[in-house]
Amino acid sequence: MGEAVEFLTYNNGFPKVVHYETSSHMIVEEEEQPDSWFEEEIDVHLKWSFALNRVLHRGTSEYQDIALLDTKHFGKVLVIDGKMQSAEVDEFIYHECLIHPALLSHPNPKSVFIMGGGEGSAAREALRHKSIEKVVMCDIDQEVVDFCKKHLTANHEAFLNKKLHLVINDAKGELEGREEKFDIIVGDLADPVEGGPCYQLYTKSFYQNIVKTKLNNNGIFVTQAGPAGVFTHKEVFSSIYNTIKQVFKYVRAYTAHVPSFADTWGWVIASDQPLCIEAGAMDKKIAERIDGELLLKNETHVYTEDDARFIHGQGVAYRN
Repeated sequence: MGEAVEFLTYNNGFPKVVHYETSSHMIVEEEEQPDSWFEEEIDVHLKWSFALNRVLHRGTSEYQDIALLDTKHFGKVLVIDGKMQSAEVDEFIYHECLIHPALLSHPNPKSVFIMGGGEGSAAREALRHKSIEKVVMCDIDQEVVDFCKKHLTANHEAFLNKKLHLVINDAKGELEGREEKFDIIVGDLADPVEGGPCYQLYTKSFYQNIVKTKLNNNGIFVTQAGPAGVFTHKEVFSSIYNTIKQVFKYVRAYTAHVPSFADTWGWVIASDQPLCIEAGAMDKKIAERIDGELLLKNETHVYTEDDARFIHGQGVAYRN
């Protein structure tokens, strides 16, 4: 009889893996096994699962559940409250899109305020800009920050950088209470979910009364804006874009596919000064103003009959 796997998901997203024969005769039941999977609910009737090598760490802070998973496909994965936050193999897509368009659109950015961003990746990307003198990263959860500093090795240098000022506080209260203004303000916040604390940081009143007042004259605001796919863009992405349009004169939305998020993701950039995001100008600024390469451009493979590449799966000819 063939073996199958059933996923009985707990609230925190970790599956209870139950092996059984196709005759429905149950043979073993365990919390974790070498062939266990992690399951995340994307939407009603839609779930996203990926195979695990092992669970590296699990914990609970005052605010949220935290886990670091070693996955077979995405490498190390940070999960908070059962939701994928970033994956080792493709987090650069999200964070480069979040940070670089805004900083490259500014003529000479020197100061950045990051709301959230506890894992340190947004700060890492901002610190790659040669003109930056100060990055303030404000996250509400000390345990998440400590967890990421310990386990996410890619960001060790960023956390040790003297230009980084780490603040543990509510981002709204911290930004509102500061006398200084910033060239760039970044919203690297959790998605607005019902019952969560972050939805107030996506409102018109917050953008108008706090964010805008804390930007320098030519300042730029950018925020992650949630899933932006064909079926998901009306959840929050289009609303966040329209809300920001009520506050700033120049507003642009942009998207990119993030494989580990199982969707296209969206960001919104805004300013009261014109935004220079033309591709040719951006390429020139990247070469002049950022340390290191952003995207790989070293493909050498040429597709031939004798040297072909294939996506996962098999056609009928292979099976015969």
